[in-house]
Amino acid sequence: MAKLVTIYGGSGFVGRYVARRMAKAGWRVRVAVRRPNEALFVRPYGAVGQVEPVACNIRDDASVRAAMAGADAVVNCVGILVAEGRNSFDAVQAAGAGRIARIAAEEGVSRLVHLSAIGADAASDSLYQRSKAAGEAAVTAAFPGAVILRPSIIFGPEDGFFNRFAAMSRFGPVLPVVGAGTRFQPVHVDDVAAAAEVALTGAAAPGVYELGGPDVETFRALMARMLAVINRRRLVLAMPFWKARIIAWACDMVQVLTGGLLTNRVLTRDQVRTLRRDNVVSPGARTLADLGLTATPMAVVLPGYLWRFRPSGQYDAIKASARNLRRQG
Repeated sequence: MAKLVTIYGGSGFVGRYVARRMAKAGWRVRVAVRRPNEALFVRPYGAVGQVEPVACNIRDDASVRAAMAGADAVVNCVGILVAEGRNSFDAVQAAGAGRIARIAAEEGVSRLVHLSAIGADAASDSLYQRSKAAGEAAVTAAFPGAVILRPSIIFGPEDGFFNRFAAMSRFGPVLPVVGAGTRFQPVHVDDVAAAAEVALTGAAAPGVYELGGPDVETFRALMARMLAVINRRRLVLAMPFWKARIIAWACDMVQVLTGGLLTNRVLTRDQVRTLRRDNVVSPGARTLADLGLTATPMAVVLPGYLWRFRPSGQYDAIKASARNLRRQG
């Protein structure tokens, strides 16, 4: 019988790519998510019955154990950018990660891959980064043979980075950014999934791998690259950190005063703290190359999904060509 992998958060941005790769490799794939009825799109990744979404709450031992029953390998792709209700950073990214690792060890799972993030640091002033570090520590303590992947900003068709700012660029001549000088090393989502696949097949030594693409650029430079792809001229305005903190505080207060009914998805104080630090691969860290993988450049991928934000969408190049013909005529 084909091996079984349980992917926690398997319908999310990275998880779906891991699920697709493992199904293609012939594995049975169990996608553990909070709302399996919203994850039915993963089923066609494999043959009938090969990929199956199941309900799971990573804050609950019994739920995690049930989703893991009979699994040969486990991947934890669960992560949040904004704390919401009971899904706090500690509950999801620290305690949740530790719970998955502990139960994997108890269930005799052969391999565990944990998705963390570059910048994970127990001494950080960011709750997000501290919870990522706490999650890594809990995973390593419970499952010493785990492979921990730390990606930089992840890009791809469903990303929340380039898509978000490309959408913002449609509504005015100015594109404000916080931390314009902060450096990033964006990595393609399928490269992250490929790293997970290598680890699941046993071809990666246990430990931490930092995943970044071939390009290291500032936030401002990334926005300029994105604007060039979508053929829009906008002023990239660097927002001072002091002003960003005020705006973030106001947005956070809206969430607090509404009892969480309105979640702050604009800008949080914790995100402002995170943006003060570069998000690049550390010197001497193990990388994609140590997994036998070559990083995909942004230039190869971005035009393939950002075209819809161009002034005329898919017809932008055709209209530009027509305008040139009229001038020449």
